[in-house]
Amino acid sequence: MVSQQQQATARPDDPRFLEIARRVRQGERLTLEDGLYLDREADLMAMGRLANEVREKRHGNITFYNTNIHLNPTNVCVYRCRFCAFRADLRDEKAYAFTDDQARERILEARSRGATEIHVVGGLHHQKKFDWYVNLIRVLHETCPEIHIKAWTAVEIAWFSFLTKKPVDWVLSEMKAAGLGSLPGGGAEIFHDEVRPQICEHKADGENWIRIHRAAHQLGLRSNATMLYGHVERAEHRLDHLMRLRSLQDETGGFQTFIPLAFHPDNTKLAHIPKPTARMDLRMVSLARLMLDNFDHIKAYWIMLGEETAQVAQSFGADDLDGTVVHELIYHDAGAKTPEGLTVSKLHRLIQEAGRVPVERDTLYRRVVREGAKWSVESDGKTIGV
Repeated sequence: MVSQQQQATARPDDPRFLEIARRVRQGERLTLEDGLYLDREADLMAMGRLANEVREKRHGNITFYNTNIHLNPTNVCVYRCRFCAFRADLRDEKAYAFTDDQARERILEARSRGATEIHVVGGLHHQKKFDWYVNLIRVLHETCPEIHIKAWTAVEIAWFSFLTKKPVDWVLSEMKAAGLGSLPGGGAEIFHDEVRPQICEHKADGENWIRIHRAAHQLGLRSNATMLYGHVERAEHRLDHLMRLRSLQDETGGFQTFIPLAFHPDNTKLAHIPKPTARMDLRMVSLARLMLDNFDHIKAYWIMLGEETAQVAQSFGADDLDGTVVHELIYHDAGAKTPEGLTVSKLHRLIQEAGRVPVERDTLYRRVVREGAKWSVESDGKTIGV
């Protein structure tokens, strides 16, 4: 059984933990072995307190959120990942693909809601050419140029490269020219090649994921990073994943935030695996905050964690809850019981009840100044009108 079922054995005053805490407070980098100990043995509450120290040293008492909307343009997909409940075959009753008019409608809805970001990810439709995907970004950008487009996982970028027989740099440049603003962190799952073939065979591997994000950073595109945990992986696989992300961040500095994603087993081919516990969720948030010393932000994605756990995670290292997330389908198809969107007032309540101060940000973590659906961002102390 996966390590989520194991219980930590170390006491809060375990000498090894105290030594790790001393080094963290002095700004020293933790090792792979330190991470394995934190994942497998460390007392959760002690670990959470330490992660909270790091979080508060960086961000004080604030928790970030954004006003965003999702667009999953198609669920038709050539891959059959065992953990996915979203995908459909071309002739499935639930199969769909957005038209230009539907895309315009979605981003105009985003504008009417005051959204600063649209998040675009979906299936790899084998009958859609690369131009269909580029055109989608162009339509969104031309309709509402003020809204940041965060789109296409590294897996999708790899597929576009395969479709066009063009290098990744060319694909990213074409998307950037059409209006792409940044990349989400999806598709990372677990990098290790002992695990990846078991859950997402044939999909772009860990090395390709890293290579694509490196290329994006070199083109000036920021991106996020994720890790899907609580399925067939073990602690050593999770730590390998985090260490690879930390290494790339040392190299490029292009990652904005890390999002630990709890596996949702319902309606997947891994439905026999129990959902990660709240204790595991909080451990993963704390582990990320302590190991990823070069990441500015750790996100407690309320869609995956649930509202209550996301609230608590703000004291276990997380400084961001994501956003309003209207029209999210991928995780809800896999059994997420959270709402498909939260109001800003509900997000404020989740943050304030945790004793934190809500601060709205845009995709690039600039503070948003808002007057209803109208908004602007602060950059280097200056306000940029939108």
